[in-house]
Amino acid sequence: MLVAAEASGDDRGAGLARALKRRLGEGVRFVGVGGERMAAEGVRSPFDIADISILGLLEGLMAYPRIVRRADETAAVAARERPDVAVLIDSWGFTLRVAQRLRRQFPELPLIKYVGPQVWATRPGRAKTLAAAVDHLLSIHAFDAPYFEAEGLPVTFVGNSALSLDFSKADPVRLRRQIGADPADSILLVLPGSRPGEIQRVLPPFEDAVRRLKADRPGLHVVIPAAPTVAELVKACVAGWPFRAHVIEGDQGKLDAMKAATVALACSGTVTTELALAGVPLVVGYRIGTVTYALLKGLIRTRYITLFNIAAQAFVAPELVQGECTGANLAREVALRLDGAELRAHQVEAQYAALDAMGRGGPDPSEAAAEAVLKVLAGRQ
Repeated sequence: MLVAAEASGDDRGAGLARALKRRLGEGVRFVGVGGERMAAEGVRSPFDIADISILGLLEGLMAYPRIVRRADETAAVAARERPDVAVLIDSWGFTLRVAQRLRRQFPELPLIKYVGPQVWATRPGRAKTLAAAVDHLLSIHAFDAPYFEAEGLPVTFVGNSALSLDFSKADPVRLRRQIGADPADSILLVLPGSRPGEIQRVLPPFEDAVRRLKADRPGLHVVIPAAPTVAELVKACVAGWPFRAHVIEGDQGKLDAMKAATVALACSGTVTTELALAGVPLVVGYRIGTVTYALLKGLIRTRYITLFNIAAQAFVAPELVQGECTGANLAREVALRLDGAELRAHQVEAQYAALDAMGRGGPDPSEAAAEAVLKVLAGRQ
C-alpha cells in the first residue's frame, strides 16, 4: 500500500513503485492513494489528492473533517485489500492520521513513513509522535536520523529523489520552438506551487513581479510548468493576465522548460532542488496564512526554508517570505539575475556546491527506498 497526498509525494510514490516492480516483477500489486503518476504505476486512488493538499495551520483546522473522512476512506482501502506493508509518503497531517487508523485496525501491518517531518527546523515533538505511529522511517536527509532514533524509531537514509532527476532527455530547443523564443531570448520560469492554497497566495505577487519585469523587458518569455494537482487552477488564473504566459503540462515539458530557463521564480518546495539541479538560478517566494505564520514564527529554528540554502547555511538563492514576498521585491531580485550573467553563473555554482553537500550523484533514492521496504517486510515476516 502506497499513500501520498501531494505532487512531490506522488512523484516519490511512483518512483518507489517502479523500483519495487523491478525487484518483484509480476509478484507485486499496489493499492492506496496518489495522483496521476502513481496511477500510471497501478495505484488506483479512491479520491483526488488535491482535496487533501492543505497549506497552513488554520486551513488545516478548517479542513480537519475532510482530512478525517479521507483518512477513514484510506483505512477502508486497507481493510478491503489487506496489504502486506504500507508506505506513507510525506504529508504529515494526513499520513499521521492514516497511520494511527492502520495501527489500531491492523496492529501487525508494517508501517513505513517515507520522508519525516522537519523536526530539525520546527516542532521537535513530532519525532516522538511519529515513533509511536510507525515502524520505520525512510529519510531523505542524512541529518534526520538522530532526532528519530532518539525516540526509538529505526531510520534508513535513502536520499532525496529530486537529486536524481534525469535531465538527459530534456530538450531546451524544443521548448524554445514551442513558445516561439529565439536562442538568445531570455526565459523566466514561474513555479507557483503544487497546492491550491499556494496558488491562491503565491501566484498574485508572482504575477505582479512578472508584470513589472515585462514592462521593462517586453521580449521576456514567461513559462509556467503547472503541477497536475493545480493545472486547471493555474490555467484559469493565467487566462486573465494582461500578458502572455505559456502554461506547460507534463513531465517532459517541465524538464525542457527547466533546461531552457534563464532564471526561475519559484514557490518554496521540492521544485527548488529540481531547478538547482537543472542549473537554473532562482528566486524563492512564499506566503502562508497570517495566523499560521504568526504561530509558526516562534517555533521555526532555522533561518532558511530552501533545502539547499539549509545545506549551505547561506542564502544561496534569495528567499522572500510573507510580507517580503511582494511583486516589487521579487521583480528586483529576478531582474538582477536576468541582467547579470556573472551573478547567474556565481549562483548556479553555489547551488551545485550545496547540492553536493545534500548528496547529489549518490545512489538512486527510489532504489534505496525499495530495498529498505523489502528489508522491513522480510524482517516482519
